[in-house]
Amino acid sequence: MQPSKTRLAEICEFAERMGYKRLGLVFCAGLKSEAAIVGNILKKNGFALVSVCCKAGRTSKDLLGIEDSDKVFQGTDGAMCNPVFQAMVVNEEKTDFNILLGFCVGHDSLFFKHAEAYTTVLAVKDRVTGHNPLAAIYLHNSYYKKLVSAPKATD
Repeated sequence: MQPSKTRLAEICEFAERMGYKRLGLVFCAGLKSEAAIVGNILKKNGFALVSVCCKAGRTSKDLLGIEDSDKVFQGTDGAMCNPVFQAMVVNEEKTDFNILLGFCVGHDSLFFKHAEAYTTVLAVKDRVTGHNPLAAIYLHNSYYKKLVSAPKATD
């Protein structure tokens, strides 16, 4: 076996073969540098781009009653991620195809549910493994042994 294409190259090729012209790049603020690089690559491959950061809509965590001590950035209103709003933006912009970059567990599910266009995932969020969740699988008998020996959830 000799792999020849990266996932990003496959996404570009797939979008081109499907006739998709307008792509949505929907990303986590924590991966904004990566999103900028991906966006440039997509544009250089001839696609029109609509990009939407997770903080779009800027909804304060204060509205949910989240205490300052529970916020990542204490002393601020702490804008929440809003994957439903992100889906609404790409729907309004009539994207042909969406690409998710660095979404949290659950946020991706909400986006999939509300987006009108087909969506694929370029990378998922996994801060521990540098956004490579398979690292934990590959190392399940050593560094991540706790995954297989963890107590089971109770009903």
